[in-house]
Amino acid sequence: MENLTAQLKRGISRQFSTGSLRRSLTRQMSRQSSFDPRRNNMRFSFGRQSSLDPIRRSPVQDELTVPENLDSTMQLLFMACRGDVKGVEDLLNEGSDVNSIDLDGRTALHIAACEGHVEVVKLLLSKKANIDARDRWGSTAAADAKYYGNVEVYNILKARGAKVPKTKRTPMTVANPREVPEYELNPLELQVRKADGITKGSYQVAKWNGTKVWVKILDKESHKDPERINAFTHELTIVEKARHPNVVQFVGAVTQNIPMMIVLEYHAKGDLASYLQKKGRLSPSKVLRFALDLARGMNYLHECKPDPIIHCDLKPKNILLDNGGQLKISGFGLLRLQYISPEKAKIVFPVSHIDPANLYVAPEIYKNEEFDRSVDAYSFGLILYEMIEGVQPFHPKPPEEVVKLMCCEGKRPPLKIKARSYPPDLKELIEECWDPKPVIRPNFNEIIARLDRIVCNCSKQGWWKDTFKLPWYASVTKSLQFSVICYSN
Repeated sequence: MENLTAQLKRGISRQFSTGSLRRSLTRQMSRQSSFDPRRNNMRFSFGRQSSLDPIRRSPVQDELTVPENLDSTMQLLFMACRGDVKGVEDLLNEGSDVNSIDLDGRTALHIAACEGHVEVVKLLLSKKANIDARDRWGSTAAADAKYYGNVEVYNILKARGAKVPKTKRTPMTVANPREVPEYELNPLELQVRKADGITKGSYQVAKWNGTKVWVKILDKESHKDPERINAFTHELTIVEKARHPNVVQFVGAVTQNIPMMIVLEYHAKGDLASYLQKKGRLSPSKVLRFALDLARGMNYLHECKPDPIIHCDLKPKNILLDNGGQLKISGFGLLRLQYISPEKAKIVFPVSHIDPANLYVAPEIYKNEEFDRSVDAYSFGLILYEMIEGVQPFHPKPPEEVVKLMCCEGKRPPLKIKARSYPPDLKELIEECWDPKPVIRPNFNEIIARLDRIVCNCSKQGWWKDTFKLPWYASVTKSLQFSVICYSN
């Protein structure tokens, strides 16, 4: 016992119970999250990790500086890891709780079962160790013993009636623990409101470590459907690599546990469709600001290396508004593409994925023809039109009828807003974006340059004189006018 601190330097990696686990509070210890940044620097691991831990950490080989004021829980778990029966017995006789846990909820029985120390397991059971205690990932001592091939320990625990949680492998489960993706999240740290249910193919609000996020859940039935698995994997691959201020941020994913999930940042202000429905026609300054947000985000996706990302489903519902009033593009990666050439592609399974009521879909996609990046410029033109007019194209005709008018008959909605109300160059840009011929449509790099010129011209010609008044401008003006009247009287 005297040389305990020195011995710990060789046997400990990263997970460590904190000093707050005093004997009197051991039974009341609540399990803490391994993703809590405030606690990560106080964590160590004993030898082998839990069999259900989705993040396979390799033990750290470097020697660590271990605090001298170790609590009884730390000592007990270390002795169990070493297989020191006498050391474990002494600590238990001194009053240490046999069921005390570390930050991962692991007991001495978990540790001994992982390491295969039969005599320690027998001693802990004789001291009434909880045979079915579960760590933070839901693993029991019996499950850990089975996972690491400690047959004798496993048989002892099973003879006592120990339960082994059922584990299911996902289609993305890796063979080597070192291959677990860096973005892998612990599913126990995601709280999804069960009352809301799971809507297939859509994102729903959840909480990750207390922070609101969007979560897309692949329901259990879909794990047996190769098409849905491929679609999930494709979407994850696309959203994981996208990083831009005008593109929704990827948080992480669950791929090693069922159900599998994709987690994205949450924006409380909702999508552009809801915003336009509430606000109607937007001011010229806001239209241009929103248009630049969209163009910059789309230009980033189109210029991604080595492979461009074609959205194919750009619409107000897939555009989110953050707290700062900035637009962020989402919904990309939902459609799987088959590339005919470096510039041309077709959608895989178009019949089941294309919404016949999607007003913003380009004619090439609607007709199941080959297309290029210009399909997103077409959708951008229609969104720009809606922001200027305040209504959807050909309102109030049914969406299915409108799509046929635009995609099959080549018709375009008229710009009803007065010409003097908006910069004339915007109308020209819209008409080029939704041109039936893809070759006429500008790319987003060109769109950004043209929007910048429009903004510059508007500021020179005084277009912003009524659009950039601050909220207090009108009240101050009225107060001054009232003061002048009073003074005159």
